[in-house]
Amino acid sequence: MASTAEEICLIDLPPLPFDASSPKDEQARWIRRCLELASLAAGQTAPNPMVGCVVLNANVVVGEGFHPGAGQPHAEVFALAQAGARAKGATLYVNLEPCNHTGRTPPCTEAVIQAGVSRVIVGMVDPDPRVSGRGIQRLRQANIEVTVGVEEAACQRLNEAFVQRVTHQRPLGLLKYAMTLDGKIAATGGHSTWVTGPTARAAVHQLRATCDAVVVGGNTVRHDNPRLTSHGHSPHNPLRVIMSRSLNLPSEANLWNTKEAPTVVFTGPEADATQKQLLLAQGVEVIVLPALTPHWVTSQLYQRGCAAVLWECGGQLAAEAIKDGVIDKLWAFVAPKLVGGKASPGPVGELGIRHMGQALVLEHATWRVLGNDLLLEGYLSRPNPSQG
Repeated sequence: MASTAEEICLIDLPPLPFDASSPKDEQARWIRRCLELASLAAGQTAPNPMVGCVVLNANVVVGEGFHPGAGQPHAEVFALAQAGARAKGATLYVNLEPCNHTGRTPPCTEAVIQAGVSRVIVGMVDPDPRVSGRGIQRLRQANIEVTVGVEEAACQRLNEAFVQRVTHQRPLGLLKYAMTLDGKIAATGGHSTWVTGPTARAAVHQLRATCDAVVVGGNTVRHDNPRLTSHGHSPHNPLRVIMSRSLNLPSEANLWNTKEAPTVVFTGPEADATQKQLLLAQGVEVIVLPALTPHWVTSQLYQRGCAAVLWECGGQLAAEAIKDGVIDKLWAFVAPKLVGGKASPGPVGELGIRHMGQALVLEHATWRVLGNDLLLEGYLSRPNPSQG
């Protein structure tokens, strides 16, 4: 399936020394191509996974495709359609196990079998219980040779939000913040534009393009007037989500321009009725929850089909989201700047931690240099109770 969409790099793959005589390297090469194709639909497939497919016949690519979004044909269908009769006897590469159930689209396994493919190379087993292992089993029953687990770690990383959603019934929560070297997200007077440089900001715009929703609090709307879009780095913009108990929000804001991207405001029972009507009149969706908490908002976003939710909020809401258990991953930008000041806000508010043994630790942490700034990326772990 051809596409003019800008490719977004979701995975950092180390260089792969290719040895044409090595079957293992050959398989890894084409699964990585599947991942590149799958990434073309970043942020647009939820609640479905990102999937790419390559069909090779006599070492020549005869078909490629990727899944563009829920309700549309899967990657295998596009690749096989492009291959046509050349799919007979070919090898099909796909980063995720082909489905073997009827949902919005027919089973991909049947399309593969009918095309006459002789071999299938699968990156990872689908964690969805409707699929898991059944697609592979069906292909083998049809006497198709199946190899599983090629470049599995990279495949898992690409679809980590999908895996989180189907295994935990909750979107993957990412907390992003930018701070100075002394741990401040704004100066004493509240000014925060800009903590980091243009390269780091562009990385944030690209990150938004891979997410289904981005969440902020009312303070962020009042002080920063953000757009929360991908700023042209992708045709995809996430759902913009605001949490505000009383709806004490400005009458004019970039987020009320719903032609640019949809906006939903979650509020509580004490919401101002007049302000609610003003927002509704501008095309903003307003939802009243019995309790305005990150847990409730995350549950609502899950029901909407979201797989990856980005939190770009201030320290207080960030702490609430962490305590509510909805944050799984952090993107922490560190700028080589100092602002000082006891009143200068930090990226995470009160967590109730009184002992260093209770500290939340990032696992699988990596550092990247982005212009003059650093990016720390890692997965949030929970403390060991025995160390409390």
